[in-house]
Amino acid sequence: MIRLAFMIVFSYILGSIPTSIIVARRLRGIDIREYGSGNAGGTNTVRILGWMPGMVVMTVDVLKGALAVLWIAPLAFGALPVAPETFRIAAAAAAVTGHIWTVFAGFRGGKGVGTGAGALAVLSPGAFAVAALVFLAVFALTRTVFIGSLAAALSLPIVLTVFRNVFRWSVSDALYIFGFWAAGLIFYTHRTNIARYRARTKS
Repeated sequence: MIRLAFMIVFSYILGSIPTSIIVARRLRGIDIREYGSGNAGGTNTVRILGWMPGMVVMTVDVLKGALAVLWIAPLAFGALPVAPETFRIAAAAAAVTGHIWTVFAGFRGGKGVGTGAGALAVLSPGAFAVAALVFLAVFALTRTVFIGSLAAALSLPIVLTVFRNVFRWSVSDALYIFGFWAAGLIFYTHRTNIARYRARTKS
């Protein structure tokens, strides 16, 4: 149990590294959360600082999710009589939670998309590929990142359901639950974007 607790804490701390906040302070001496959309994520970094800093932030945020699954999760293997994938998913969830509610910046972080994508790419490359294609297609049509992100998030539980029940591919209960949890969380973190978009389309 101690190993499991360490794994969760380390994954959360890794996810909590406030990449965009660090980059914005280094380059401009500003708090990125006080500009643009007010979000400490890659998209707002692109908007405020430009493409190069934004790509650095996005890359690091993706790596946080992937490394939590690949490097930190194995610390807990064998701590409980469950499959290793269960620990990987727990590490992914902790990293995403840390990214959104970072302990290093007053529990105000990003929206979880990049870190979640990095974790998903390791956990289920097939589901990640489909979600990425959905994002690209919707973004190409709408030119709006958050709508693409919501579409990708919505596609995740659908894709996992199809994999599991139509193609009869191996999708564990833990991964299935993670898909629904991640989709719901992404919609929750984008609630202000959704509200602003609805207000704009009604006016």
